Amino acid sequence: MSNDPQFAVWNGNTGAAWVASQDLVDRTLRPLQDLLVEPFQPTEAPLRVLDVGCGTGGTTVALARALGPTATITGVDVSSLMVEAARARAASDHLPISFTEGDAASHPFPPASFDLIVSRFGVMFFADPTAAFAHLRAAARPGAALRMLSWRGPEENPFMTTVERAAAPLLPDLPVRVADEPGQFGLAGEQRVRTILADAGWTDVTLQPVDPTCALPAAELPRYATGMGPVGALLPTLDEPLRRRVAEVAVDALATHVDGDELRFTAACWLIEAVAP
Repeated sequence: MSNDPQFAVWNGNTGAAWVASQDLVDRTLRPLQDLLVEPFQPTEAPLRVLDVGCGTGGTTVALARALGPTATITGVDVSSLMVEAARARAASDHLPISFTEGDAASHPFPPASFDLIVSRFGVMFFADPTAAFAHLRAAARPGAALRMLSWRGPEENPFMTTVERAAAPLLPDLPVRVADEPGQFGLAGEQRVRTILADAGWTDVTLQPVDPTCALPAAELPRYATGMGPVGALLPTLDEPLRRRVAEVAVDALATHVDGDELRFTAACWLIEAVAP
């Protein structure tokens, strides 16, 4: 078992919540998935593609459909729960995708084996991001492309911390998410990202701010508020009265983002690209 704290997070309540809500997560983040995948077209070239932090496989499946049957696509994730769900998804769609349970920062990928490395929010959790991206660069063929999405800082994504801020008075031990530390905002700083990738051996690094609008049905607000994020992961550990009170506060806080029959928010992200020399 890995000693990385992220292993426990994504193989515990957080991973279970993502699996239980994968349909909701996929619908909510669809604009970001489309943004990541939109440049890719079917090709006759036998491309080898790696999806880092593939989760339950939504982006991996989208890549397979976009690139066509000549592409060989592998998804890797530290969560056994999410990898199992991803395999089931690919099997139900009859897509020849392979999924690997492992830490992309250290997994023994064949050297110089991938033509394209992508990630939708799977690269912000590395304990040592420079070493992790150097490891991925070693797995990339010369000229291979890196294309990934990461969140910008919490100050630009107030929606993402709405529930924590509202629940904090009830949960004094709830950790505060900090930009540039492993976690959702682990690659929030532009110059830091540029330095990490350059030190890891990547070239032609670009960061483009993107701000798509994401939405979920207002009817799904309670499931989202109580199932996702640090508060959602903590809820199952609370006694019933406190759990009920925190859930009420979480739902009320997110209700301020409802417009008509939808809950809408801006996703302030970096679209990051680089090339393996």
